[in-house]
Amino acid sequence: MSETVRATAEKIRKLEVQGARNVAIAAIKALQTLSEQTKAKNKTAFICELKEAEKMLFASRETEPLMRNAVRWIITQAQNSSTEKVDDLSPMVSSNVSLFLQNLEASRERTAEIGAKRIRDGMLVFTHCHSSTVTRLLAKAKADGKNFSVICTETRPAFQGRITAKEMVDLDIQTMFIVDSAARSYMGDVDLVMVGADAITSEGNVVNKIGSSSIAVLANEARKPFYVVSELLKFDPETLNGQYEGIEQRNPIEVWSEAPEKLYVRNPAFDVTPSRYIHGIICEEGVIAPQSIVETVNRSYPWVLKPI
Repeated sequence: MSETVRATAEKIRKLEVQGARNVAIAAIKALQTLSEQTKAKNKTAFICELKEAEKMLFASRETEPLMRNAVRWIITQAQNSSTEKVDDLSPMVSSNVSLFLQNLEASRERTAEIGAKRIRDGMLVFTHCHSSTVTRLLAKAKADGKNFSVICTETRPAFQGRITAKEMVDLDIQTMFIVDSAARSYMGDVDLVMVGADAITSEGNVVNKIGSSSIAVLANEARKPFYVVSELLKFDPETLNGQYEGIEQRNPIEVWSEAPEKLYVRNPAFDVTPSRYIHGIICEEGVIAPQSIVETVNRSYPWVLKPI
């Protein structure tokens, strides 16, 4: 097994690589390095190497359908190729990695362009955790000349909200930073909520950073639109077959490193926001109802829905 794959999986597991997009990018780049360094003598051995890498990468993070979709697509292209020569398969993997990254970036840009139209002058936007797609959307709105401000949460226990806050300040967007538990105190002041997604289920429910579902309930109570900003490839096809989206339970030490010995600490990384609380999913195909996610994915990425 490539040391690059092992190292990448470990970085993903330890949250040294954060964010669904960054995790997916790191994973397929590890596949690219593996294909460039392979010692496989034939196609069968080469595909076996890729499949072993797939297992290791998938085990690094439970809630990452974007990574899984990306890795599966790369490997499927190699499997379905008519060539049997490893010398041809290796550059094919590299080429497909580059193509996937180009398409992923294009989908983010399109999503940002669509979502930025929902931002108007004078608005106060609430966001939670850190989503590169959400921050790209806000950057686009700023570049379009919109004058708005942002509230972002600290997002315990890993404080990813600090990343968002720094990016907003760097963009010269007026930003307020609050503790997670202060969300209800400010929800009445905001105009809309925008969060990212780590996974979207076949029912249109959204898995995102812990606390997102509570914020969605607060937004509903305050009658504020709650938008999920996400590329369609965060859809998890396994949920079509009755599987529940996995919720990663992280090390309790992240919550309290010196907790009393007999104290039981739980540290779920994500929660599930039911579709009924989601005003719309902003994606590369437009602003869609969460219940239409399967139809939209089938129209844009039919390969995702093929049996795994």
